[in-house]
Amino acid sequence: MDTQLKRGLLDICVLAAIKSEDSYGYKIIKDIQPYLQISESSLYPVLRRLETADMLSVYSVEHNGRLRKYYRINNKGIMRLNAFSEEWKELTAIYNYVTREVKK
Repeated sequence: MDTQLKRGLLDICVLAAIKSEDSYGYKIIKDIQPYLQISESSLYPVLRRLETADMLSVYSVEHNGRLRKYYRINNKGIMRLNAFSEEWKELTAIYNYVTREVKK
C-alpha cells in the first residue's frame, strides 16, 4: 500500500478506535490490527501528530502502580472522521470508475 495513503488511513483508524471510548496505546493497536498492521513504533508518532493537530487530548491514569496514557478524541477529531466519510464517497466513486468492466 502507498505510504502516504497508509499514513492517512492510520490517522483515521486511530481516531475511529477512540471515538466511542478513551483508550491507551496497546489497546488501540489491538483494536486496529484486524484491519491494518500497526506497531508501537508507528502508533506513537500518529498519536503525537493527532495531539499536535488538536484532534485528541491525553491524560494519565494510574494502572498497576504505573501511569498509563489515555487518549480522548475531541470535536476537531470528530470533524475529521466526518470529513473522511465524505471523502470516502468520492474515493468509492473513483474506485468504481477505475475498476469498471469494459463492455464489449
